[in-house]
Amino acid sequence: MIGLLKSLGVTLKRTLRKPVTVQYPGEHITLSKRNLGFPVLLWDDNVDEPACTGCQVCMRYCPTECMTVTMKDNPLAKEGKSARKKIVDNFQIKMERCILCGICVEVCNFDAILMSDYHEEGDITRGGLIAKKEDLFRMGRDFQKRAGIVVGSAGDKKEEGA
Repeated sequence: MIGLLKSLGVTLKRTLRKPVTVQYPGEHITLSKRNLGFPVLLWDDNVDEPACTGCQVCMRYCPTECMTVTMKDNPLAKEGKSARKKIVDNFQIKMERCILCGICVEVCNFDAILMSDYHEEGDITRGGLIAKKEDLFRMGRDFQKRAGIVVGSAGDKKEEGA
């Protein structure tokens, strides 16, 4: 009899509490700042060029092989305006295959890729889940502004005010 009363008490408590369901897409859950979203490419505003050189290290270390990277000669290096001899020509991430592990960020020699807070980049078409270079820079520049990240011409990341 006591067990029955305890179970009824638990049921009554659960019935009277506030619902935790979020009516998506109208409402959003605020995620922790430590939550890892999709990887993005960073932009060097000092030289106005990508921080990525297209060295393909991230692509080689990716466990799901979701990245495609190619490089080209940097026209600003020929003019003497940049220290980077090569820059990224093509960069694609198949978001449906990315497991958000962050290995690409760890192995990048130039600190040109960063895990952002973007996590709602879904699409109903298969090709819509491929993030191209332009998309990655758009998301990256937006994330840089919101997080206060400044990339120097040497490729090192700095927090503003630090």
